[in-house]
This record gives sequence, structure tokens and C-alpha cells, in this order.
Amino acid sequence: MKKKSILKLYGFAWVTAGFFLISLIGHWVFGWFAYVNEQTQFGHPIEFSNYLVEMMRDTLENWQSEFLQLLWQVGGLAFLLYLGSPQSKEGDDRMEAKLDAILAAVDPKNAEKLIEEIDEEYSGRHTDPRWARRERSNKQ
Repeated sequence: MKKKSILKLYGFAWVTAGFFLISLIGHWVFGWFAYVNEQTQFGHPIEFSNYLVEMMRDTLENWQSEFLQLLWQVGGLAFLLYLGSPQSKEGDDRMEAKLDAILAAVDPKNAEKLIEEIDEEYSGRHTDPRWARRERSNKQ
């Protein structure tokens, strides 16, 4: 089996890092031009230390409002879904239980057979414990 290169394995991360670096460098370069323009407009000396403090403040302010918020929304959600929090399972289990109940209400005589056929066709992943118990008792 051929090993993929690190560039191909993490392609999305590399592209994202590239966009991040380009935007960060652009922010600092254009910030320098704006700082120089502002300092000369008011007759103040151009000092790199003042520019550094101003740009660090602006950068951290942007990171707080954008990156940390997005990081928590994406990373936190992915983490909770990965751990299998109740919120991650709730939607599928609830919907499956409702669909099973609808099938049972519409066609009570054939509902179990139809549900069993659907479960077999879709890997048999039946998560509603009420139907799973019923299926186990019917098989015994």
C-alpha cells in the first residue's frame, strides 16, 4: 500500500494555513502603510515599537471576535458530536422512532416486517430501544 505524502493527507489544513498566513501578512503590511500615513499626517515620529503595540492589539482583537468564536463553534461541536453527547444522537433517534411509529400506525399488520426490511437494507442500525426489544423478542 502506497503511503500518501503529508501534503496530500493534510491538504485542507495546508491551504487553510496558507490563507491564514497570507491574510495575517497582508494585515500587518497594510497596517504598516496606514500607520506610517497616520504618523506623517500628524507630524509624529514613525516608531516600530508603537506600530507593534497597535498591530498586536488589532490582531488579538480580530482573533477574539472571529477565530475564537469560530474555533469554538466548529471545534466544540465536532468534539461533542465525536464524544457522542446526547445532543448528537437525539435527532436521529427521535426521528427514527417517529418514523417507526408512523409506519406502525399506517399499516399495523405489516409494520414490523417493513421496518425489519428497511433495517436489513440499511445495515440494521435500529437505535430506538422500543423497536429493538420487540425485534429481539420476535426472533426468540
